[in-house]
Amino acid sequence: MTDTKIFNGLNTVQMTETVAAIKNQPQIGAFQFRAKNKWIDGGLNRSEIQGFYGAGQEDTSRAKPFVYTNSEPPLLLGGNEAANAGEFLLHALAGCITTTFVLHATARGIRVDEVSTSLEGDVDLQGLLDLDKSVSPGFEAIRVKMNVKADCSDEQLDELLAFAGEHSPVTQTIRRPVPVRLERVTSKSESA
Repeated sequence: MTDTKIFNGLNTVQMTETVAAIKNQPQIGAFQFRAKNKWIDGGLNRSEIQGFYGAGQEDTSRAKPFVYTNSEPPLLLGGNEAANAGEFLLHALAGCITTTFVLHATARGIRVDEVSTSLEGDVDLQGLLDLDKSVSPGFEAIRVKMNVKADCSDEQLDELLAFAGEHSPVTQTIRRPVPVRLERVTSKSESA
């Protein structure tokens, strides 16, 4: 690695200190991310993301929440106010794989010049609409194509891409079953 503290846009001193801290105290590696969502109308809803728990404490670094609107195209009964949930999933997947790739390239001393990714996800609405019990309501397949320019051999690049896929939290969340518990926390609204 170079003598500079910033490599591939990452602070390598901070990265090394973070890894060492988690090695020495594994419990500080436990994080909890959160989102709050509110239905607006039709297929339109909005999420706010602000606080999270990490490194053994509640994080207060975000003065204001990030706000994300979720909608559907007219073909799916929406108004095109924003991307839909499936598209946000593809965005989250691309972001996580890219960040994981750059982080591990940096740890290996590989300079990254460019990363661009295209994703495609196939879904059959028969599952969502409960028209065919044999059809899953989720994505049937997701294809991720990454264009990477870095100062390493093709073999190193292929190995690093595979490694990023195996260590990307979002990729692994999609690849393996994760328990999701839905529960109602408020009572039905009462007629006035």
